[in-house]
Amino acid sequence: MPRTLFLATAASLLLASAAPAAAPQFETPANYAFLIDLSSGATLYAKNADARMPPASMAKMMTTEVAFELIDKGQLQLNKMCTVRPETWQKWHGPAAGSTMFLSPNEQVSVENLLHGIVTLSGNDASVVLAECIAGTEQAFTDQMNALAKRIGLTNSHFGTSNGWPDEGRTYVTARDLATLARASIERHPKLYMTFYPRTSFTWGKTLGSGQDITQANRNPILGKVLGADGLKTGHTEEAGYGFTGSADQNGRRLIEVLAGLPSWNARVQESTRLIQWGFGSWQAKPLFQQGAKVGSARVQLGSSGEVPLVAPRNLAVTVPAGLSTGSIQTRIRYNGPLVAPIAKGQEVAQLVVTTGDTPPQIVPLVAGEDVGRAGFFGRIWLGLKSLFGMA
Repeated sequence: MPRTLFLATAASLLLASAAPAAAPQFETPANYAFLIDLSSGATLYAKNADARMPPASMAKMMTTEVAFELIDKGQLQLNKMCTVRPETWQKWHGPAAGSTMFLSPNEQVSVENLLHGIVTLSGNDASVVLAECIAGTEQAFTDQMNALAKRIGLTNSHFGTSNGWPDEGRTYVTARDLATLARASIERHPKLYMTFYPRTSFTWGKTLGSGQDITQANRNPILGKVLGADGLKTGHTEEAGYGFTGSADQNGRRLIEVLAGLPSWNARVQESTRLIQWGFGSWQAKPLFQQGAKVGSARVQLGSSGEVPLVAPRNLAVTVPAGLSTGSIQTRIRYNGPLVAPIAKGQEVAQLVVTTGDTPPQIVPLVAGEDVGRAGFFGRIWLGLKSLFGMA
């Protein structure tokens, strides 16, 4: 029967003595908060991270992710033109309709410009027009949103609208899921992410009377304030309070933060800046293994080889308190074993569990370094005899 095996790695890293590494402390008035370091996968801060909450306009990240997925698959073109249905315009214009791109009835707008209207301007009208353009109806589009949410790892979220407008609780997310969604956009669609999310302003629509162009600034509170900030999305309703999902990259180290339930615009600016700067300043990433480096090996059952090398699928790092001069980094390999052949090179088959003092364990994937085929008939007989007589 398979069992979880833990193996001490030969490459355990000692920084100095075995004194514990104390985790830096942080407090925020936000009702929900989450901060993750993508360089290591370490959670740096969590407050009610798995509690359901209304996303407000942060739900538009999911609308954008559906579009990004279709574009990168070649199923949606940026130059595709979408028509603003008069009924949609009627519902989503005016002060009562919230943030707007200032679309006009029967206007033809490209997918590219609608995405700018969603990401930069947080247009409720743009979100619904894009949803109807892609799926026919907003309801059909939310089905796509929920299906994709499951595929990319959102475990406790549901979308009932394309723009996050209050819908009696049918739409809900968690802070952890929003971070997972942000990570998906950054890692799965890097070119589209950098095309749309860092933009500081966008011009669309005309003012009544004078007919002047309408330029609106991106509401992202850390864009231009935090070094390396390039995304993602704010949200606000009376029900949800003020929220923000943001990200910044400094010297190849990327953090994603989520804050929600704040009482004011200014509180959102202050807390989003303070949290991500604390993440960069109070923690540091230390490299563990380069991509492709052998970390250890795992036993294989019924395979052409009795073991398979375990390698790093990417550059692996651990996040530790900044300025750490004492303490230890301990690593263990964990897998459900022995593994059963066949095994494909690059297949995720194990995990590296990293511990540093009183900080939470950091878990990163390990993959097979080579193919291991299934043993042939006589090979299986020989393996059975070796097992029966305890032969190495």
